[in-house]
Amino acid sequence: MSFDPVLLAVISNRLDSIVREMENTLLRSGRSAVLNMARDFSCALITGDNRLLASAEGLPVHVIGMEFLAEAVTELHDDIAEGDAFLHNDPYLGNTHPADHVILVPVFFAGKHLFTAAAKAHQADTGNAQPTTYVPYARDIYEEGGLIFPAVRVHRNYREVADIIRMCRRRIRVPDQWYGDFLAMVGAARIGEARLKELAGKYGLETMERFVEEWFDYSERRIAHVISQMPAGTIVGNGRHDPFGPVPDGIPITVKITVDPAAGMVGLDLEDNIDCLPAGVNESRACAMNNVMTGLFNSIDPDIPHNAGTFRRVNVKLRENCVVGIPRFPHSTSVATTNVGERLV
Repeated sequence: MSFDPVLLAVISNRLDSIVREMENTLLRSGRSAVLNMARDFSCALITGDNRLLASAEGLPVHVIGMEFLAEAVTELHDDIAEGDAFLHNDPYLGNTHPADHVILVPVFFAGKHLFTAAAKAHQADTGNAQPTTYVPYARDIYEEGGLIFPAVRVHRNYREVADIIRMCRRRIRVPDQWYGDFLAMVGAARIGEARLKELAGKYGLETMERFVEEWFDYSERRIAHVISQMPAGTIVGNGRHDPFGPVPDGIPITVKITVDPAAGMVGLDLEDNIDCLPAGVNESRACAMNNVMTGLFNSIDPDIPHNAGTFRRVNVKLRENCVVGIPRFPHSTSVATTNVGERLV
């Protein structure tokens, strides 16, 4: 190890505490009961080059794949600047499902986009055709009807983009409640930004960049060691979602798990499943990946960090236009965080 192990532990725990402070902000300042009672929210820190860094105790279905959200921001915007914030809920660009709104704030230090602070929260209403955020019978995203924000800028130079706010208040059934939760998410992400700047100011740019790489390498070594102690082989698990609407016989689900202890790798293969359905039960890319990875992480050492370093040792295979894969627009993913996803775990 080329990095001081004591400093590695200090900084990693500091990042954990930053995420917890962000989550505490959401819990205490959220307007709706979805946040301050159901705690249906999660926060995370992502590197500037879009790798999941820290997530504390967020919901697995929210956190794993959070890096896809930051990736959408950097791919869609070539003018990202300090003071920006982006609203993202697009399930075709890395989000879980449209009901989960995410605020992403790029964190700059010494002129460099060093981190991204993300706050995700399920909304009380998102403008769906029906007064619910779960529409399992929606034949497509148009029938689902909710507002979709593909990494839309909502702050520039720390000021709201008022057009977006007005649009949301006009379309969402509980505009004051939504705006209160929006401010809570922005506040959580901005606290993450402030604390990360303080941390980088204390240790400097070079140390923080070295820490990131060492932390990922350490995390990878931890899970590789655990996998090396597992028996080699392949297991195929089969399940079925209950019958409903367009699938009177239910939805068959197959997961193939391959453990290669010599290579320190686990494969999770979801390719052998049916195509997307004309219903809201399709898994988004993020949900398909995070649900099978949750099943894996629930079965091994719980102290292993869950970040981009750990994920190097897990190979998830998905295919496009699959009910447990990568949905093609405009297939609906309204209930992707539950239903089929729970069977995958």
